[in-house]
Amino acid sequence: MKIVIVGTGYVGLVTGACLSEVGTDVVCVDVNEEKIQNLKNGILPIYEPGLDRIVERNTLKGRLQFSTNLDEVIGTAEVIFIAVGTPPGEDGSADLQYVLKVAQTIGEHIQGYLVVVTKSTVPVGTAQKVKATIAKALEARNKTIAFDVAANPEFLKEGAAVDDFLKPDRIVIGIETEAARNLLQQLYNPFVLNGHPILFMDVPSAEMTKYAANAMLATKISFMNDIANLCELVGANVNEVRKGIGSDPRIGNRFIYPGIGYGGSCFPKDVKALVRTGKAFNHNLRILEAVEQVNEDQKKVLFSKIKLIFGENLSGKTFAVWGLSFKPNTDDMRDAPSLVIIESLLAAGAKIQAYDPIAMKEAKHVLGYKIFYAEDAISAVKDADALLLITEWNEFRLPDWKLIKENMNQHILFDGRNIYNAKDMLEKGFTYYCIGIKTN
Repeated sequence: MKIVIVGTGYVGLVTGACLSEVGTDVVCVDVNEEKIQNLKNGILPIYEPGLDRIVERNTLKGRLQFSTNLDEVIGTAEVIFIAVGTPPGEDGSADLQYVLKVAQTIGEHIQGYLVVVTKSTVPVGTAQKVKATIAKALEARNKTIAFDVAANPEFLKEGAAVDDFLKPDRIVIGIETEAARNLLQQLYNPFVLNGHPILFMDVPSAEMTKYAANAMLATKISFMNDIANLCELVGANVNEVRKGIGSDPRIGNRFIYPGIGYGGSCFPKDVKALVRTGKAFNHNLRILEAVEQVNEDQKKVLFSKIKLIFGENLSGKTFAVWGLSFKPNTDDMRDAPSLVIIESLLAAGAKIQAYDPIAMKEAKHVLGYKIFYAEDAISAVKDADALLLITEWNEFRLPDWKLIKENMNQHILFDGRNIYNAKDMLEKGFTYYCIGIKTN
């Protein structure tokens, strides 16, 4: 089967690489010539565990190719996935200009029947806009060529995207015709040998499923953070509360860990877009509006704790920051809580020494050199007045606390992810603060 993926970002590259892994011929297309040349040379634009090996292996076998010329490969494709960016506009709505530009190009160059699949996260109704755009371009050519548009949202977790694609817990596909269903069933059959389902449904339902799933997960996170803040005020231990409610199978124990808020490429953007969709139909999604506000406030909680200890003016104080990416096993800095915390510290006059195992290159693009980038975790704490754990990378879970203590100016730890034990840290000589537990 011949597949074209338009867009070589997080979704497009993982999709293309994993489809080629099962023997499909894939061409990944992007307008960014430098990115395509780097991919041809084995240099990936994102960090995702295991992805580099799949790209290298399938590129060498000729099953995975990269191009900047979409119009040249449209005629060879049986399925074209649109996986370009849909950045949020000022009002929170998804910007579809890149999606529709691809649709326009498809309409101008389509030669025979194919299925066009929206893989980008897009609002309900986008597939119809794609269909109308292709049809209009065909009309301008005075051509009548059959095609289908399907919706196939991705459910990939950054840091585990390869496994999620190769061994999905479900595949959601919105279709309008049996022809599209049969073709996409054939494409995805190798990925459901574990017995997990392909869920075929109407196109609007598939588009809504993606937003609803991310919104539900974001809601669980904000709910638990709200409870954590109350726990701290009343003297309860949020970790015990989490265990108590997580053992209820109706609730489950995933996405109920308190912390400093969610970030990344999906949850913030998708919650905003879904709220905006609701407003477009005169329906206020009040729960999600609160979810978003709680999350923005939660990103400020750690800085509020710092001000209580050090005061409003942080001039002359040095803070070590462990972790910059929004979550472990990715270099993604989009909407990362670290950005809010770092900007707040800098505005108060603090000096920052940061370390992240993977994301420092990306952080330099976002933050520039307003902070010091340390070579390792120990270098980051040198002469620091406090240590802030922001991202729970594995290498931060069991560090050499004796060596850390020797290097720090003051022994104060702010644990933004609750990965350390309060009693243990106090015994090691640290003043310890976390989320949802009154420790001092």
